[in-house]
Amino acid sequence: MSTRTLTPPSPRIPYGVADFIKLRRGHEYYVDKTHYLPLLEEAGRFLFLIRPRRFGKSLLQSMMECYYDAEWAKDFDTLFADTWIQANPTPERGQYLALRFDFSAVRAEPDLVEDSFEHYVRIILTDFLQRHSARIPADSAAAVLAETSAARRIERLISELRTQGASLYLFIDEYDNFANNLLAHFGQEAYRDLTHSGGFLRHFFALLKESVGRTGGGLARLFITGVSPLTLDDVTSGFNIGANISLEARFNGLLGFTHAELETLFAAFGQTLEPHRAVIDAWYNHYHFEDECREPIVNSDMALYYLKALVAEGQPPRELIDHNVRIDYGKLRHLVQIDRRLNGNFSHLRAIIESGEQIGRVQTSFPAEALHQSENFISLLYYLGLLTFAGERRGLPLLRIPNQTVRQLMYGYLREGYAEAGVFTPATWEIADRLSRLAYNGDWEPFFDYLAERIAEQASVRDYLQGEKMIQGFLLAWLNLTPYFRVWSEQEQGGGFVDLYLAPFYFRYPDMRHAYLIELKYVKRSEDTPERRAELMEAARAQLRRYAGDARVREHLGPAHLHALVLLYSGWELVQREALDLAAEAS
Repeated sequence: MSTRTLTPPSPRIPYGVADFIKLRRGHEYYVDKTHYLPLLEEAGRFLFLIRPRRFGKSLLQSMMECYYDAEWAKDFDTLFADTWIQANPTPERGQYLALRFDFSAVRAEPDLVEDSFEHYVRIILTDFLQRHSARIPADSAAAVLAETSAARRIERLISELRTQGASLYLFIDEYDNFANNLLAHFGQEAYRDLTHSGGFLRHFFALLKESVGRTGGGLARLFITGVSPLTLDDVTSGFNIGANISLEARFNGLLGFTHAELETLFAAFGQTLEPHRAVIDAWYNHYHFEDECREPIVNSDMALYYLKALVAEGQPPRELIDHNVRIDYGKLRHLVQIDRRLNGNFSHLRAIIESGEQIGRVQTSFPAEALHQSENFISLLYYLGLLTFAGERRGLPLLRIPNQTVRQLMYGYLREGYAEAGVFTPATWEIADRLSRLAYNGDWEPFFDYLAERIAEQASVRDYLQGEKMIQGFLLAWLNLTPYFRVWSEQEQGGGFVDLYLAPFYFRYPDMRHAYLIELKYVKRSEDTPERRAELMEAARAQLRRYAGDARVREHLGPAHLHALVLLYSGWELVQREALDLAAEAS
């Protein structure tokens, strides 16, 4: 009788999987991060880590919960098979009772938030007590659940564990989720009620702070993750109960993927990274979570999204931006508007989008009340993943928009900011139609004329269009409504380049055959004369002739016809437009 050798199941792409047990038992591919566990142990007992959304914070905590929890110790070799830590376990493996909260489950509505929080904490605690019933006596468990609030239950749990000689490892994921949503959608007062004075969340964190400092306390380790330091600053006056490891160089690659990890991941599914590297780098890469910028990090969610389509369809996803990675504009609305009027933060955001970068230090702690201060707003953009470290300039950190995905999101924020404040509300479908004709037919006049007409109708937008760079940023917001083009500006090329270069995005739109060099000229209305216009137009023509032969233009042009356009603005008004016949001039 012959015996059959069972072939292990092929791995699955772990897109959207944040449960380590489901990932391992479901044969999902795991990008091994377990070699960071000894470093995390060395970093301190009470840790705070900030990373943008969709970088794998929940999976990291789930993995750590499985590693440190005594209940999962018996499954260590199965759950951690073929990982670094299986061969190199630390003495703390399986030495704790692990309790993990995910505060994204709490409803962010002023009338419901406290009840939702209390209900959620009770459910998680009940499950924890049942899971550890062999280690926690029934009367101790009953005493914990009999307490009248979440904070008191945690306090009693820590006390009971101390009595039993057990140690708690507490994980809090998305610690700031419902607080940030309250701030964004219901305003400063609702947020302050939650995080100040008698707010239940402040009371909860005050208890944790006290437990951390208690002699012989049952809370042995604490690991908190979120997307900004705002809430923790407000509820604890800064994370002064432990170590904030968010900007430490040794944890740069703790979340997300390095290039080496990405190559191994692609190979595991029969794919070669190299043909896709340029697109992945342009759209998903270049995050640095330490200011020396030694190794770029790829957004893990986006890389898995891309790979999933590649394996299933044999080609990359049609839409390169995963909807799940988008940061809700509502989370920025309260920062850039006051009483539906765009404020200084909006101007700051617009200037960053126009230049693609900003000099400034990242603040490790600041309260919500201080978000109007420039350095804090810039820091929040960094924590949200909209800016990242990119070196140093003038002795200060240089922050830069990391990739095309973020750039597209930020153009969207500009459009939504104008619309939310009622500053500029054109028909989006009409702009999209004219943009399509610009891209596919070479029919450029309707697009720029339509924007000019709408600006003339909506006087409120004109105050925001005083100056060439402001007009350029405004045009970029609408030119990127649909990503037909790869867009370069003078700032992005380090100067000495055309104001705007629109090259077909062949990777997504291989049948496009039109590209554009656009030189913007601007004259103040008080200085507008026929002579000045003629002077500016002639200067623009000379620049376009020179730029048309630039190697940076030819490199991305492909088979497209190159249009050279001059757009002359007097104040907010488009007063002259012209296309040069480059072919005729060349002959």
